[in-house]
Amino acid sequence: MAELTRSTVGRKIFMALTGWMMILFVAVHLLGNTTVYSGWINAYAERLHALPPLLWAYRLFMSVVVTVHIFFGIQLTLENRRAKPAPYFVKKHLRATFAGRTMIWSGTVIGGFLLFHLVHFTLQLIFPEHAANRNMDSAGRPDVLGMVIYSFQHLAVSCIYGIAVAALFLHLFHGVESSFQSFGLQSDRTQRFIVRAGAVAATVVASGYLSIPIAALLGILK
Repeated sequence: MAELTRSTVGRKIFMALTGWMMILFVAVHLLGNTTVYSGWINAYAERLHALPPLLWAYRLFMSVVVTVHIFFGIQLTLENRRAKPAPYFVKKHLRATFAGRTMIWSGTVIGGFLLFHLVHFTLQLIFPEHAANRNMDSAGRPDVLGMVIYSFQHLAVSCIYGIAVAALFLHLFHGVESSFQSFGLQSDRTQRFIVRAGAVAATVVASGYLSIPIAALLGILK
């Protein structure tokens, strides 16, 4: 493994692997979040926290995955910049997209949001008077639904969430294509399909996450 991470190709493969682990997490997390529309999110959260050791073990695993992804992402970005020390007078981004050129920045926004999200919904330190652990629903469960609705009815919180979702869209849009390239699965024949798959995946995920604060702001969620 150490020899693999010494090469640029090896680090890109690790980036792709950890990236797909996070994509899977983002997709599953979104499915759980959509239970807010059916009113089942309190039951979902209760079951999710039924086995604390397992939950924290998974959180630790994902923390390692995110750390590895960030570490190699920064390392590869610095290597690319050192390889091109003199900027051209006129920059020409041949097939580069805006999403591809801003991966380090969209990743930075997502990383910052993750910290905010943990403080907000995991540690429940923002709007503590409306924290789920301090307020119970009619079934005696922590009122996650009430916490979510109250939080997103604040425009500032929804705007922070919206910015993070926009960064996630850009990161996924390019990340899916980049991962296939790292695995050596991209070719002229598959290029168009892979780009479209990345666009569809990014759009579906971003739309799903963004719909929740919008629904709260519009009073659709009760």
